[in-house]
Amino acid sequence: MLKPILLVGFGGFIGSVARFLVSKYFQENYATVFPWSTFTVNILGSLLIGIIFGISEKSDLISSDMRLFLAVGICGGFTTFSTFSNDAFLLLRGQEWIRFALYMSLSFFLGLMAVYFGRLLTKIF
Repeated sequence: MLKPILLVGFGGFIGSVARFLVSKYFQENYATVFPWSTFTVNILGSLLIGIIFGISEKSDLISSDMRLFLAVGICGGFTTFSTFSNDAFLLLRGQEWIRFALYMSLSFFLGLMAVYFGRLLTKIF
């Protein structure tokens, strides 16, 4: 039981640090009400998890331990659904109706498309 915990924990550390760096980049380079950093992390995380599971379903290239490390650890630490929900709430609270609608619909649609595209990439290569 220790091995999976360490795999997820180390992956989560990597994913969380990557999320922090993406957020810091956007905060330092873009002044906007729209939560671009969370949006970007969610789309990239969706693409990454699509690639991971696409490869896992296609071949034995990714072991179950590696899938645990990558999908649950790194993607789990990197993607930010809880932050996504809080950002959506803040847009609602600020009565930013159009930004809220765009953020919610684009995050959902593009997240699904990124998962699909990630899986499609694994079929091509």
